[in-house]
Amino acid sequence: MTKTKKLLITYELHPSLLKQIESIIPDWRIYMSTDSKVWNEHLQDAEVIIGWRSKWDQTKLWNNAQLKWIQTWSAGVNSLPLNQLAAQNIQLTSANGVHSYPISETVFALMLSLTRNIHTYVKNQQQKVWDDSGNTLEMHDKTIGIIGVGAIGQETAKLAKAFGMKVLGVRHSGKPAQYVDQMYKQSELKSILPQCDYIVVTLPLTEDTRHLFDKTLFQEMKQSAFFINIGRGEIVNEEDLIAALRNGDIAGAGLDVFESEPLKKTSPLWEMDNVIITPHTSGSTEHYAKRVIEDIFLPNLKNYLANSTVAVNAVHYQKGY
Repeated sequence: MTKTKKLLITYELHPSLLKQIESIIPDWRIYMSTDSKVWNEHLQDAEVIIGWRSKWDQTKLWNNAQLKWIQTWSAGVNSLPLNQLAAQNIQLTSANGVHSYPISETVFALMLSLTRNIHTYVKNQQQKVWDDSGNTLEMHDKTIGIIGVGAIGQETAKLAKAFGMKVLGVRHSGKPAQYVDQMYKQSELKSILPQCDYIVVTLPLTEDTRHLFDKTLFQEMKQSAFFINIGRGEIVNEEDLIAALRNGDIAGAGLDVFESEPLKKTSPLWEMDNVIITPHTSGSTEHYAKRVIEDIFLPNLKNYLANSTVAVNAVHYQKGY
């Protein structure tokens, strides 16, 4: 039997995951490598690709008439050439949802650390300092505003309920969601900020969300509120955030993403006592590849073989996510 169709995988998968793929498409040629030389060799005729790579030869990609579907390894797709992919009618699916457990855990790690002063105690421990550091706050029964209630936002809301928190949510559609007490549209954002003790940003980066959080919105927040961003750095005007932290417009911030990464050593955020920084690692998990393949790619692959379309995490090109 001649194998005419080709799948290119640009990440190393565990043999058990590769075997599951092979069992569904035994008549396909499958190439798996992290070597750019291998990518470029097969970009010109692969029908399906797992993993978008910025370093590959895109000229070959755009000349590939066989290419029908790309499964990204990331939840965000803002860095991809969406207009060109749409123009060539290439189906695109993201890794959205893979991160809901690790990122929601990171959100609460940041919230708890800021609330209970854990980050200060770690610094004190390094200097052998015994000091209570004004530790009086509790997280129970407070109000959390989740800005962007998708898979991550819903898991965050679920955890918030374990702390007896009131959960306010913001999503594009305004449609209600489980564990969210009240849902708002993005146009109503200013009305929820003054109510919240914690603001958690889980939005994708689009033209509508770029620099959404600026001086105006920080001034709408409680001075006692904590700001958590695990969405995208460009959603926040970083200079305005720094000013808000310095001026006491907000109490503190837990930040996993930044406008420029790695965060520059000259950034004042590094030295602020009311800021916790993580290096864009909130989505890291031991189960990443398994979830991308088993929860997203394999169900889509079966559907693709049946009717040439994919549904799980299909990217809406006009919306940008």
